[in-house]
Amino acid sequence: MKIYHNPSCSKSRKSLAIVEESASKFEIIEYLKKPLTVKEIKVLLLQLNIKASELVRTQEAIWKENYKGKILTDNEIINIMAKNPKLIERPIVEHNNKAVIGRPPENVLSLFT
Repeated sequence: MKIYHNPSCSKSRKSLAIVEESASKFEIIEYLKKPLTVKEIKVLLLQLNIKASELVRTQEAIWKENYKGKILTDNEIINIMAKNPKLIERPIVEHNNKAVIGRPPENVLSLFT
């Protein structure tokens, strides 16, 4: 089990608390300190079963100022997220080849059923 975590985000902290209560072994990945590769983002998208555009935090200034309203391919969006990890929706919890976004944090519980 892995949690892609941003300690300054309240939803991420709440999701981490659920993981801590429910799992004996897990890895915390602070993706802002150790950005995800293009390959890692692609794997997460498959596990989440969503498009790249659905993983973007579109309210972030980086997105609004540089990419909002542009027509971008999934690969372009993935590359943008790899270069700007702040744009990746958080938190993401991965377990047994499935992943969920912890918004709301209770979404994480679906990985344990």
